[in-house]
Amino acid sequence: MLSDIEIAQRSKLKHIREIAQDLGIPERYLLPYGHYKAKVDVNYMKDLKERPDGKLILVTATTPTPAGEGKTTTTVGLTQALVRLGKK
Repeated sequence: MLSDIEIAQRSKLKHIREIAQDLGIPERYLLPYGHYKAKVDVNYMKDLKERPDGKLILVTATTPTPAGEGKTTTTVGLTQALVRLGKK
């Protein structure tokens, strides 16, 4: 079994611009911090006013497992599952 660091080192990161494009976020609203992370300008919300409201999923609290899995792991896993189902 690979260690966490071995898994991380073997992973190929996707450029943040590609991720934003997949999500339909225009590049002009990205505030990059390197190649792999960014903040989204709060003004992007103004562009979304005319769109119908989406669905909100709150992950408020979970007790982490001994391996440290908690809200972040749950949120990332849920997001990956929704993407696989073709949801945005």
